[in-house]
Amino acid sequence: MLHENIAGGIHLFEQANVNCYIVQDEGGFMLVDAGLPAMWKPMMAALARLGHRPGEASALVLTHAHFDHVGFAARLQREHGVPVYVHPGDAYLAAHPYRYRHERNRLFYPLRYPRCIPLLGRMALAGALNVKGVETVAVLHEGPAPDLPGKPVVIHTPGHTDGHCALHFPDRDTIVTGDALVTLDPYTGFTGPHIVSAAATADTRTALASLSALAATGARMLLPGHGEPDGGGIAAAVDRAVARGAT
Repeated sequence: MLHENIAGGIHLFEQANVNCYIVQDEGGFMLVDAGLPAMWKPMMAALARLGHRPGEASALVLTHAHFDHVGFAARLQREHGVPVYVHPGDAYLAAHPYRYRHERNRLFYPLRYPRCIPLLGRMALAGALNVKGVETVAVLHEGPAPDLPGKPVVIHTPGHTDGHCALHFPDRDTIVTGDALVTLDPYTGFTGPHIVSAAATADTRTALASLSALAATGARMLLPGHGEPDGGGIAAAVDRAVARGAT
C-alpha cells in the first residue's frame, strides 16, 4: 500500500509489515530499502502512480542488508541497472542476506510471543524465504550525501547489523531509521518505539548505544523499517526505546 507524501516528497510503501520509501526531489527519486520479493509488482505500480519508471531511480539505498530489506534489490539492479548502495559493514550480508548474526535463537520467539506468528506468516507469504542477494554494490558513505535525492545525511547506526545506517533529511525534519528504531517488531509483535529483538539483532547493547546518534538529529518525523511513522519527535522515541531495552 502506498502512503503518499508522509514527509514532504517522501512516500511510504508497505506490505506484510515491511516498509520501503520513495524519496523525491527536483532532480529525481531514489528508493530506500527493497522489502520482500512480492513487493516488486505493487512497488512498480506505486512508482507509476507517482509518475516514475523504475529505471529512472538514481539509487536504491539499503539501510541494512537483512533479507526483508533486500527483497527485490537484485531484480531492480539486473532489469533496470539501478545502483544499490550499502554501508561496507553490510556488503557481505547484501550478497548473503540470511547469514546474519543474532543474539538469541529465533525459534523460541513464536512460543514466547505468539502475536508474532501472523506477522512472520505474512512475511513468509511475501517471499521472505526466497530472497536473492546482491553481489555488486556501491559504497554508502557516512556523512552528507548531496548526490542522492533528498540530500540525506547518512548516519552509521551499528548494532542491528554491523553496517546499519539511518538517513536524516534535515530540510524535511525527517529521519528514516530502518531497523535501528522500529515501531513494530515482527519477532515479538510489540509496538511503539524500540530496537528490534535479539532474534534479529547482532548486538543489542550496541544497537541501544546507536540510538543517541538518531536523537542528536532532533528530527520530528521518524520513518521506521517496520511499523507506523511516528511524528512525536526522534528524541522522545529514543527515550522510550532506551527505557524498554532489549527483548
